[in-house]
Amino acid sequence: MGEQMTTTTLAVTDPRRERLAALGRRAAIRLAGGVLVLWAVATLTFFALRLMPGDPVLAILGGPSGNPTPEAIEAARVEYGLDKPLAVQYAFYLGRLVQGDLGVSYSQHLPVTRVLAEQGGATLELTVAALVLAWLLVLLLTVVTAGRGRLVGGIASLAETLSAALPHFWLGVVLLAVFAFGLRWFPPAGSDSFASLVLPAFSLAIPLAGFIAQVTRESLELTLDQPFVLTARTRGLSDLAVRFRHALRHALLPGVSLSGWAIGALISGAVVCEVIFSRKGVGRQLYQAVQAQDLPLVIGISLVVAAGYVLANILVDLLYQWIDPRQQEAAA
Repeated sequence: MGEQMTTTTLAVTDPRRERLAALGRRAAIRLAGGVLVLWAVATLTFFALRLMPGDPVLAILGGPSGNPTPEAIEAARVEYGLDKPLAVQYAFYLGRLVQGDLGVSYSQHLPVTRVLAEQGGATLELTVAALVLAWLLVLLLTVVTAGRGRLVGGIASLAETLSAALPHFWLGVVLLAVFAFGLRWFPPAGSDSFASLVLPAFSLAIPLAGFIAQVTRESLELTLDQPFVLTARTRGLSDLAVRFRHALRHALLPGVSLSGWAIGALISGAVVCEVIFSRKGVGRQLYQAVQAQDLPLVIGISLVVAAGYVLANILVDLLYQWIDPRQQEAAA
């Protein structure tokens, strides 16, 4: 009996199990909030597109150049439920979303899920590549230059500020002019090779790296002055070993917390980059769908982007809690 009670007590008070349980509760709360965010995105997108000038029926029938007859316009309006009151359309629309039905694209006459499946991989590839590249630039710049004196720090800080201020579209055009049309090192368009990924990834990563590096540099410089770093130096560790093995883990926390926001920034920037570099992806599809008033496709892409943003923020939040358990204790 005594052994059984001891085992039960240990299982209940196991710190690792309590930590995982706390992460699970936090994830459930964040998921519930994410559902509300998706509903808000879907609602705002629905009504915003309904308020745009023009008739979506024309997009269904091939655009104004198709010269549809009044009978065809009326038939399409009835078929797609556009003849019903706006409140009824909204109710039917939410009902389909709950069932996972994103509808059929007006302009492409394909299921929205199929369009997303065909185009989503390219945007995901670009977003992940840009995020990884941005963090490589952040680590290279901050670890090498942080705590190296006022001159080096000032130059690095200036470079970070200038990088963060660069617009994606301007940087993309410059990279195209120099490395695609001038030096001819990379293809100017396409999405079928690694070489075609380099310039778009850099055009997204450089401004993001400048923004994250500003926060990471300040955090790293403060961490390098902490007693545990001085203790590590007295043990004979090299400067780079101290920075990477001891200081960097603590200094990365502010940058990690910004990575969830960075996902949204990268996806919004991907809309511009996919148009400039003629890449396939949901960003370019969103641009074309808005022009064509393709309501199902715009809403489908918006929901997928919002879901990705919500999921990224949840994962980043849980990663932050895992790296720094003190945050769980503070939340508790």
